[in-house]
Formats: sequence, structure tokens, C-alpha cells
Amino acid sequence: MPIPVPAVFISFLLVAAPAQAFQDGAAAPAGGLPAGGGLDPQRVTELRYGGAAAPQAAPSPTAAAAAPVAAPPRSTPASAPRSTPASARRAPIPGALATLYLERTGQADARQVPLTFGQVFAPGVLTRETRIGARLADGSVLPLQVDTKAFHDDGSVRHAIVSGIVPAPNNQATALGLVKLDAKTRAEPAPTSAVDPTPAMLVRSGLTANVRLVVDGKTYDASLDRLLAQGKPAAWLAGPIAHEWLVSAPLADRGGQQHPHLAARFAVRWYPALKQARVDVTIENNWAYEARPRNFTYDVELEVGGDTVYRKSALTHYHHARWRKLAWWGGAPAVHLRHDSRQLIDSRALPNYDPAIQVGERTLADALAKWTGPMTEPMGVGLALPAMPTTGGRGDIGLQPAWAVDYLLSMDRRARLVTMGTADLAGSWSIHYRDRRTGLPVSLLDFPYITVPERARDSRNPANGRQEALAACTGNACDTPNAHDIAHQPNFAYLPYLISGDHYYLEELQFWAMYDVFALAPVYRDNRKGLLKEEQVRGQAWGLRTLAEAAYITPDGHPLKAHFRSILDSNLDWYNAQYSHNPKANALGFIANGYAVVYADATAIAPWQDDFFTAAVGRVAELGFSKARPLLEWKARFPVARMTGKGACWVSGAMYSMRVRDSQRAPFYATIGEAFRKSDADGVSSLECGGAQMAAKLKLRPGEMSGYASSPTGQPSNMQPALAYAADALGDAGKTAWERFMARGVKPDYSVEAQFAIVPRND
Repeated sequence: MPIPVPAVFISFLLVAAPAQAFQDGAAAPAGGLPAGGGLDPQRVTELRYGGAAAPQAAPSPTAAAAAPVAAPPRSTPASAPRSTPASARRAPIPGALATLYLERTGQADARQVPLTFGQVFAPGVLTRETRIGARLADGSVLPLQVDTKAFHDDGSVRHAIVSGIVPAPNNQATALGLVKLDAKTRAEPAPTSAVDPTPAMLVRSGLTANVRLVVDGKTYDASLDRLLAQGKPAAWLAGPIAHEWLVSAPLADRGGQQHPHLAARFAVRWYPALKQARVDVTIENNWAYEARPRNFTYDVELEVGGDTVYRKSALTHYHHARWRKLAWWGGAPAVHLRHDSRQLIDSRALPNYDPAIQVGERTLADALAKWTGPMTEPMGVGLALPAMPTTGGRGDIGLQPAWAVDYLLSMDRRARLVTMGTADLAGSWSIHYRDRRTGLPVSLLDFPYITVPERARDSRNPANGRQEALAACTGNACDTPNAHDIAHQPNFAYLPYLISGDHYYLEELQFWAMYDVFALAPVYRDNRKGLLKEEQVRGQAWGLRTLAEAAYITPDGHPLKAHFRSILDSNLDWYNAQYSHNPKANALGFIANGYAVVYADATAIAPWQDDFFTAAVGRVAELGFSKARPLLEWKARFPVARMTGKGACWVSGAMYSMRVRDSQRAPFYATIGEAFRKSDADGVSSLECGGAQMAAKLKLRPGEMSGYASSPTGQPSNMQPALAYAADALGDAGKTAWERFMARGVKPDYSVEAQFAIVPRND
């Protein structure tokens, strides 16, 4: 019997909920660590190194300065969610691989809610044969559907998309422990339909979804139900609890004529037992080799279940960009899922952000307050800067952007809104090139001479005689305010895909990773190898980070998995040949290629950019790519030497620029002491390092490093991730440098921006 047509509810990530809906503040301090943004060097050192004494340091910031700003009291409507006590939502489920928490975000009408999320596991934790379930606080175990996407090299599960139907939470957070199922731990039967659901069954249930565009006076449309009925949709999820299918088609007019540039992509996630479905719609202007690319301005209307869920007039859609909307059919679940932050970090899928950091209430409230207007709409850029090349300290630079780290450490709903929303809006930059033949982001290995139009020289493929440069725009047909730049590229989509499993975020990560390696001219990147070596040092860092994360998390069965692994290997092989395995490499451990030695008439480098690269290599190594390990050990010497090397002074360890040779043709200095002496423009090298005279001469406070030490985006903060990875890679030498760094008397308040608050794992 056909399922009755449910009401449709809209649930857009790009629309902010009322402020009253967010009542909970930052997470409680973890593991007894100090609250707030201040870092207690003695306490952190003890926790990291088993009680080893740290050098004497100046006191940490006062409690008033370090503590999160309390939210002002306000009335709460009866229908709004109330804050859940930290003790109630933090009690772990015994024996669980991870403990997650489900919170109510609105009026709870249903007794059960659907749940789908991404989950990552450390190597060896979960074998491919092991089933898992969700244990509740009362000891009952619910079944879970696990769609495994990627495995570790040892065959254990790396990343999976987990689905379940769970009790709707009340005012108390519901704890869900992910537990292994065996003979002693059984789960209730999974809710399912009488027959194996199919796309045709979903269509017969009454779901319809249509998108209509009026472009240059002509109407084009695409229909989800028509595509499901006519084609063979790709399955993204398949099991007893949830099915998700992917379909796409160019937008076509009423006569069937396809638009040459605009296409619609749908992902529909169906929970047949609950008669609910999530409809995910993306409109693209992305074809890689379509002639005469341009921006399009059109009117758009999106309908789901016969109801208009989105409408906008005169939307300007930039070339090689895309936008996304989500809607629910049958009711949107009013829940928010908090992942187990510590488990995510301990899996090594994410950097080791310090659990001492308590994200400030003001930080979370300010992010929500900003989330409004055109910046949250299609072709907006959320919390990122539209002009990426803009210089200066900012929240979107780092291994993860500040807003993503805020979410990781707090699991707060406001931080999730802006993190996932900004990842949606990563589609607004003109870097998205899709291959018509494969339907996938275009690959450098398929087109080894591909490059952007302005670098079209030498783009002829000698194997087939074809020019592989992308098509150029005419005049101002492609003007856009969103300027992308590899050297200042935020990490938009990795964390969102990791925790959600949404196919949109996977492709967003893949688009950016592939663009990073084909944007350079073929001759400079060694064609299909995709070498990043000619980029700015920071561009090499962020390109390597994005490439490695795409290689790590792309599903094993995906055609581009091997492509990303191959390109990453080519880059690591080049760096190892140039540095790690090269006895003639510079003795200091800095990156010298590309636009590295460009300061002071080509005699100096930017240590902070080099620190970005060291941190990126550390990131690649912790993801398990073994070729990164020797490179990390070679690179880590440079930040360590700047803190503890003979003739160096830690006060200036994060200097803006450092002399590394006397002239453009002179050899590089052999010792860090010589580099410090030749870089001493203030005449302090003869003074006691860290002494009162040096502080007075440099106009610093006692125990303060130069380079804006109190700023969470200052040069010492830029240095922190490099030193953290060095502490793990170099043993006692790395540990000593880290202890010296942590003993400095002036530190930033990372409760404001925490993207550089990475600490050693101490393996």
C-alpha cells in the first residue's frame, strides 16, 4: 500500500535558528585541565609527559581573563530547548568505543528520530566483521546500520557512516555509546520495511522534488522523482535503517534541450520505517571543459512534496561554483548530535587540539550573531574571507579554521551551524571543475596537462595532441568577488564530511584538493605528479594538508582514491629527495624551494610560513602516510633549534623574517646561531636571552616572545603546532623545546580562536 504523503519541513543549514534555541554554553573542562583559554605550562607538561617538571614560568592569566564570558540571563520559551547540565551529558557509557550525546533542539512531537552521522576509528579498533550498536544509559542496545567507507592499511575500519532510529531526547541529553556487538551484547531488531526499499518504492510513496530556474527568459527544470524512476541511481547508503541514492542531470527546458552549463544533483536519504526522507539539492555551474564559461543570473524555485521550500529572484551563480539546500519530507528531526571530541582526536583523524581549551560563550554567541544576511545565502562565503589573498592574522587559516576547532572542542550547536554552513558555502568559489565523462571532480591523472586558463602555456598533451587547459572566460563574464588562493585556503569540508558522511562535503574536499595540484602550470608541477613545490611555502603547506586529507578519507571504492594517493606520494617523494634524504640540504631544516627565500633581497625566509609547512607535514604523518615521517623529522629541527639551539634565543624564535644567507648567491648559514646573529636588527644578541634588558630593548613584557605573543593568531601561535609535532617526532630534543615554549610568560587566550592550540601526543 502506498505510504501517505507526509507534510514537508524545511531544514536549511544556511538559515540561522532563533537565538533562543541555543541555550547551552561551552563544554565543561575535560580531564581536570584548567578552564578557559589560558594554558598552564606545568599542568600541561605533567599531563603530556607523566609529571616531568617544566621550567619556571610566569603565572597563567587570571581566572577572570581566562574564563568564558557568561551568557546573560534570559527567559526561555516553553518550546525551546533548555541547557543540559555538563554532568548529565558528559557521563561516558561504560565499554563504549565512543560516547555521543543527542540533544533536543525544538518541540519534540515524535517518540523516535532518525540519525545518520560520520564516525572515524583509530587503526585496529574495529574489524570489518565486527557489528556495533548504540547502548543507552539504561543498558539497552539499539541496532545501528554501518556503511563502511574507508579502511586502514591493517584492514580495520577507518571511516563509516552510521545510521539509527533512536528515542527522541527530552530536556536531558541522551547518551549513545557505540559498543561492539557479540554473543553477550545483543541489539533489538532493526526497524525496517516489509520489503527491501527501492527508488521506485520511494517515488510511489509520494515524494516529489523539483527545481526550476528561469535563465535568460527560458525555464529549465530537474525532477528528483523523475530521475529516480528513469535512471539507475548510485547508492550511497544501503541497509535496514537508511537508504541514500545519488542522481543528477543537466537542467533542461520543456522541449528537453539541456542547458550547456547548469546541472542539478540530488541526494535523497530515506528512512522507510519512519516515512521520512532528507532531500539534498545542489545546483552546479561546474563542467570542466564546456566552452564559453560564464556567470548566470536566474530566478530559482525549489519544491519538495509540492511545497515551495526555497525561492530566490535574480540569483547570480558564479562560474565553476555551486550551491546547496537541504529539506526534510515527513518532518525534520529536532535533534543535535554531539560527537565524542576526545575519541575523534585520539583516532588521529584530527590534530591533537588541547582539551584545556574551553571555547568562550562570547565566541559562540558572536559566531551565531554573524550568521545572517547575504553571507549565508548561495554564493556567499559564510565566516570565510571572500578575498582569500587578504593578509594578516585571521580565523580561517590553520590546519583547521577557528570555527571548526570551536565546534570540535565544544560540540555546541551554534558552532555546528556555522561550521557546516560555511562548508556548504565553500561551493561559492570558482574552483569546481567536474568531468562530464565520469561525473566526478576532474582528475589530474586523467588530464595531466590540465591547468587554469591564465596558465595555458605548455598545456598540450603530447600523447593525444589535445590542449588540456580549461576554457577561458570572455570579458567580464566570470567576474566574482570570491577570490580563491591556495596560499590562504581554509580547510572547509574535511571535518564536516568526517562527522556527517554527507556526499556533498566529500566532493567539496575533492574539488579543492584537485584544484590545488592542477592550478600551477604543468611544467612547474611536473605534469601528472602535481608537485606543489613552486607555490609559496604556506601554499605548499595548505595544499599538502588538503591533498593528504582527501587521500585519507576518500572511500576506498571511489575512483579518485588511488589518484589522491599517487599525487600525495609524488609530493612526498620530491620533498624527501630534496631534503630528508639529501646530505646537501640546508643544515637548518627550512624549506628553500618555491617562493621561500624572498625577504630582504632574497636573503631571508618567513619562519611562520615554514612553521605552517612543518605542521602540515606532521598532519600528513599522523594520518598514517609513512613517507611523511622522515620529512617531519628533518623539518622539525628548525622550530626546535629556534627555541633551544646554540646561539638562538627563544624570545625571537618566532621572528617575522630570518636571514639565512648573506646574499642571493651565498650559501645558507650552517648554524642557527649565525642565522640569529645576522637577523638581529635590534642589537640584542649580546644581551641575556629572556633577561630584563632584552625585554626592555624589544619593548616586551618579562617572559614574552616577539611577534604578537598574546594573539591567538600571532607568530608564536603559528609556531605552536610545529613545535607540538616536533615534540612527538624528535624525542628529548623536541620535548625540551616544547617545555621552553610552554614556559613563556605571555600566552594567547585560545578561548577566542583555537586553531593553533595543538599540543603533543607524546607517543
